[in-house]
Amino acid sequence: MAELTTLARPYAKAVFDAAKDHDSVDAWDQALAFAGQVAADKEIRRILNNPGLSEQRKAELFVDCFEQALPEALRNFLLILAENKRLVLLPEVSALFTLFRADLERTVRLEVSSAFEMTEEQQKKLVDALSRKLERKIDLETSVDQSLIGGAIVRTGDLVIDASVRGKLAKMAKALGS
Repeated sequence: MAELTTLARPYAKAVFDAAKDHDSVDAWDQALAFAGQVAADKEIRRILNNPGLSEQRKAELFVDCFEQALPEALRNFLLILAENKRLVLLPEVSALFTLFRADLERTVRLEVSSAFEMTEEQQKKLVDALSRKLERKIDLETSVDQSLIGGAIVRTGDLVIDASVRGKLAKMAKALGS
């Protein structure tokens, strides 16, 4: 996966810079998210990896998956990816583009799993505290995982804060076992 991300990064950066220059970051983010979902489909991936099809034909088949006519810039981007045999990178390009956008907008998406449903007040306190700590706007997504017993796990990118009872018990068991 890291290799795919490395290959996708220059494409994502180039298209992000172009979108930023044309003040169309939101439109590109949505278009790439959809293109990434299409490219991640098992059947589409099989077509994209088919050595019997020309890259031009793969691009045409891929473009045909869209219900609406594509903007010229997106069509050109897909053709460039096809020429370089990189259409399979679209899910990674989309993910990287979204990260570049979040960095530009100084936002971060947090996923919080807690043992019990968080109240509005708890969510607000968490968002305020982490917003100050990270110096970013917080987009909070919460879920309930009763297996945590108590506490919560906070995830964003590669940062994980495990403040759950289950996590503390696992650390204690590991310490006692060593």
